[in-house]
Amino acid sequence: MSYLLLTLLLLPLVGSGLVFAWKNASAKYVALAIAIVQMLLTFYALSDFDFNPTVDSVLQYEINQPWSQFIKSSLHFGIDGMSMLLLLLTNILTPLIVLSSFNEDINYRKSFYGLILLMQFGLVGVFTSLDGLLFYIFWEVTLIPIWFIAAIWGQENKRLEFTTKFFVYTFVGSLFMLAGLIYVYNHSASFALTDLYNADLNETQQIVTFWFIFFAFAVKLPVFPFHTWQPDTYTYSPTQGSMLLSGIMLKMAIYGIIRYLIPITPSAIFGISGQIVIILAIVGIIHGALIAIIQTDMKRIIAYSSFSHVGLMVAGIFSSAVLTLKGTFTIEGAEGALVQTFAHGINVVGLFFCADILFKRFKTRDIRQMGGLAKVAPKFAVLFLIIILGSMGVPLTNGFIGEFILIKSVFDFNVLASIIAGLTVILCAVYLLRFYGKAMFGPGNDATLSTARDLSAVEFSVLASIAVLVIFTGIFPQPIIDMVGSSLKFVFTSLIN
Repeated sequence: MSYLLLTLLLLPLVGSGLVFAWKNASAKYVALAIAIVQMLLTFYALSDFDFNPTVDSVLQYEINQPWSQFIKSSLHFGIDGMSMLLLLLTNILTPLIVLSSFNEDINYRKSFYGLILLMQFGLVGVFTSLDGLLFYIFWEVTLIPIWFIAAIWGQENKRLEFTTKFFVYTFVGSLFMLAGLIYVYNHSASFALTDLYNADLNETQQIVTFWFIFFAFAVKLPVFPFHTWQPDTYTYSPTQGSMLLSGIMLKMAIYGIIRYLIPITPSAIFGISGQIVIILAIVGIIHGALIAIIQTDMKRIIAYSSFSHVGLMVAGIFSSAVLTLKGTFTIEGAEGALVQTFAHGINVVGLFFCADILFKRFKTRDIRQMGGLAKVAPKFAVLFLIIILGSMGVPLTNGFIGEFILIKSVFDFNVLASIIAGLTVILCAVYLLRFYGKAMFGPGNDATLSTARDLSAVEFSVLASIAVLVIFTGIFPQPIIDMVGSSLKFVFTSLIN
């Protein structure tokens, strides 16, 4: 048994219980301390991580204990390159998300911070589960805290309506996934991941299973046309809720597609199903970007930007899968998606925090009513610009290499599809530079600007940390590519065996 993995899994759960029982006033400090310890443990695990293992030994930390012989499921957790990357993302962002709330006057503090740690527990479980039933259980665990966070601490009167819509969408999608996993289980030896890969399913059965499981992932990401819950939920959730949803939670679906969906249903992907998903993803890229261009609510701009970026990740993953199944073995699209997953998580958390800072200065989310903040907040102007550039995929920022690999992967699949998908580079620059220009260099209001201030110590700490990650991982992306390479080779090799 790997006690380090067990600690990484249980610490957020124990910490959540501790914070719920703590005194209300100091709960945030306890939550931050636990989140920092979790982050340091993750870095410790990374320090002993082999970035180039053999394809047959990709798991470097593992727990595998019997659970139920009746349903042939086990407590099987493990960390390979994919899991390590997403654990890093989760456990780096969680302390920043907790810290970002320190200037907020939050009601029911211990409940708020306890739910964030409970969310972290569910996310760690999703990214380390190697058993289909266990994956589903942790998938559902994450839904509970985020619903409470968005519904209780969200903004404006409609938050409960939109949060309930999000809950219904994702819960129904999860039930479809459960039905699909049970169907695969009935044709395999157990819920173990390798047994699910080897399930005895014909092409028709794989197609049905594919759409059942994909529906859950399509809603969570979201993929066009299952995205209608996303803009409202991101807009009316508290800033920390929006960060959790966009920065980490949607990455569960990217992980699930690569880890579970593609290896279980290769025949479906080889057929028309894979091409339909690529088309939907590309439609989402353009649809999200065009709507972002005409938005005036800054949180909606970020929401539609996220929707557009996710479409490119999905297109890249399925392009690689289809090419591999047709005889051209390639993991480039999946590599690009995981690199972009890490970059997008960092960038979108930074964007939502910048939006929160702007809201506190201007008391509005409407970018038409902003302007001139660069004159009185130069530190904010610089850090905000770095995050904007990362989100645009400017060279030497974290968004560049993943986006480049993804577009190349789609190009290898279909030239026309890559041209359309590549428009995201131009359209993204349009809506993000418009957002930045309106907020920082518009005419502004002298009365508002006279009372505006530059970043507080907490705000600077969060944004500076994110800016460093944007630049550092942009200059040195190769470790991330190396980290996920062996895991992806294992998954994609299973498609052709």
